[in-house]
Amino acid sequence: MLVLLYLITLDLFLLHIKLEILFNMSSLQVVSLGTNNLKGSLPREIGNLTKLQFLYLHGNRFTGEIPKEIRNLIELEVLNLEFNSFSGSLPTEIFNISRLRNIALSGNNLSGTLPPNIGSTLPNIEILYLHGLTNLVGTIPHSISNCSKLTDLELSQNKLSGLIPNSLGYLTPLNFLNLWGNNLTSDSFLSFLTSLTNCRNLKYLNLSLNPLNGILPVSVGNFSISLIKFDASACHIKSKIPNEVGNLSSLLDLHLSDNNFIGSIPTSIHNLRSLQRLDLNNNKLTGFIGDNLCKLQHLGDIYLAQNQLSGSLPNCLGNVTSLRLIYLDSNKLSSNIPTSLGNLKDLIKLDLSSNNMVGSLPPEIGI
Repeated sequence: MLVLLYLITLDLFLLHIKLEILFNMSSLQVVSLGTNNLKGSLPREIGNLTKLQFLYLHGNRFTGEIPKEIRNLIELEVLNLEFNSFSGSLPTEIFNISRLRNIALSGNNLSGTLPPNIGSTLPNIEILYLHGLTNLVGTIPHSISNCSKLTDLELSQNKLSGLIPNSLGYLTPLNFLNLWGNNLTSDSFLSFLTSLTNCRNLKYLNLSLNPLNGILPVSVGNFSISLIKFDASACHIKSKIPNEVGNLSSLLDLHLSDNNFIGSIPTSIHNLRSLQRLDLNNNKLTGFIGDNLCKLQHLGDIYLAQNQLSGSLPNCLGNVTSLRLIYLDSNKLSSNIPTSLGNLKDLIKLDLSSNNMVGSLPPEIGI
């Protein structure tokens, strides 16, 4: 046991020595050691690499704190330390390297807050990935709106709280915004969504698992047609789904499950001709399903379970041959199961449990 411990310690010691040697090569401009099995701490000698522009150490097993000497890397443009086991405070020194365009620290045991002046200290930032840190708390600072080159903002699975700032709408180059799994809030009209419609390049928007407690505004119809994914699941959103959602003609994924939506499925849904996944599970939707879904010829997954939908299952659903998953359980559907569902040769799961379906199971299904 002592020999094994000695060998492990020796291995870490040699690694530290080798990195110290490497980090004394002050002319280095690129260090790329990502996706290996490196472990141990990051030596303070990393601060000697004053010419370094790109540092990739992601996907290793580094531990300990990120050394403060990293502030000496004044030429650094890309810093990727994702998916290690770095611990301690989120280093403010990193956020003072003004040339940085890409910061990726996701998947580490880091704690702290986002600097309130982030917009002035990182004028060139384009990509900021801070997903799944152990204890990232506090608010999203309003000054982030001054990061005028920001395209990707990843802050999911943290402990952020407070209002989602309307100033995010000033980030006009933004194409990726992921805030899911925090404790973020908004006013009752979710006005930050209205501000985000100014981001004409926005493609991915995920707000799920935040207690937004508001009404989905009609302004969602003003999102750019570039939007391909919109996820506001489990956000305590109430009232009706606005008909204007049908304006999002490029949408591939629409996730509004686990909210308190009432009323019927918007008739404008038939305009989402590119839609591949529709998830409205676990709401309080009423009325008929109708034929509008039948016009979505790329639809693969339908999740309408745990609502209060009634009437019959549309016969034309059998014409949507791309369907693989249909969840309609726990509603108030009645009538026969359409024989046309036998046309769905790629169907993997059909769940009609806990409804009021009658008649016999069509022999066409399963052939």
